[in-house]
Amino acid sequence: MDTDRLLTNVSDFFFEYDTPRMVTIRNKRIGLIFRLIQLGVLAYIIGWVFIYEKGYQSTDSTISSVSVKVKGIGFTNLSHVGPRILDAVDYSFPSQGSDSFVIMTNYIVTPRQSMTYCTQLQSSEQCESDSDCMAGQFSRYGQGIMSGKCQNNSEGSKTCEIFGWCPVEDDSVISNPPLLMAAENFTIFIKNAITFTAFGVSRRNIVESVTKATLKNCTYHKVHDPLCPVFRLGYIVEELQENFSVLAYKGGMIGILIDWNCDLDWSEKHCKPTYSFHQLYGGMGKDQVSAGFNFRYAKYYKENNVEMRDLYKVYGIRFDIMVHGKAGKFNIIPTMTTIGSGIGVFGVATLVCDLVLLHALPKRNYYKQKKFKNVEGEASASKSTEIKE
Repeated sequence: MDTDRLLTNVSDFFFEYDTPRMVTIRNKRIGLIFRLIQLGVLAYIIGWVFIYEKGYQSTDSTISSVSVKVKGIGFTNLSHVGPRILDAVDYSFPSQGSDSFVIMTNYIVTPRQSMTYCTQLQSSEQCESDSDCMAGQFSRYGQGIMSGKCQNNSEGSKTCEIFGWCPVEDDSVISNPPLLMAAENFTIFIKNAITFTAFGVSRRNIVESVTKATLKNCTYHKVHDPLCPVFRLGYIVEELQENFSVLAYKGGMIGILIDWNCDLDWSEKHCKPTYSFHQLYGGMGKDQVSAGFNFRYAKYYKENNVEMRDLYKVYGIRFDIMVHGKAGKFNIIPTMTTIGSGIGVFGVATLVCDLVLLHALPKRNYYKQKKFKNVEGEASASKSTEIKE
């Protein structure tokens, strides 16, 4: 008996066919649900997919290049160095700015270092006797190769003597206020060129409204002059809601984002960049470990045939310029794909209404009888007729 039932089920699976049956249900609740869902789907397709996401367009991302020029004059007057005028060559690293560069705002200089023997600072390598200083070794925070001697240093404490660049650097005291507070008024001129290869479109951030005359006098402002490619450092820091003197004290990291979002169904001249600023390493809170940004470099020279150097520990603001971009243009293929998927989404209304109709309403059994109908095939119908005769 079970075998006959199994064979019947297998036969039904292979030799039955389901076809949709159109049934008009006159029920206000179901009709309202159906139209509301259809209206929601239609609003989603037209408002979100077509208008906001521009589902009728094919898109392409940018190929980009960036170059930077920094301008401004700074002045310092340190007792052990003397008065100095600093221009872009002195405070901008690298001197020919690329999409990542540093502007110096504070520094510590250790002048006239030479290769010889000297004691270290208390914070470097303290000792009690010569046995604490292993000759030929160096420690993680040391400033040279240890000679094997433990001696009194200029601070009155015992430290290991080293062979290296002497006198050793003392970076425990940083100038506050920062030495280059004038950097607040330095300007950054950013040149950016992009290409959308799929559409053969190339643009520069020096757009048609920026002329040679306006470029000499304009500075960027997000409301009054949003297309000027010249940025004042103080304004950038203000946009980040930071205090420039605090940020300049030990440096920081700032991202400048250039965003190209272009609709090429319109003229290319409407393809313009927007700028935004982001602090990449948080603020200058007192609880931050290793806050700020710094690096060291040296200027080498010879004096009486002795190689010497001036060592600089530079604190500054590092700028990373990031370019994002997307362009879209009408294309029949994504348009038809979007329309087809939208039509498919309309089926959600029917599915939801069927679930409510057949499983939630009190008269669900009645609606099931009206919706589903079993029809015998011709062979089966003939066989039934013969049996009845």
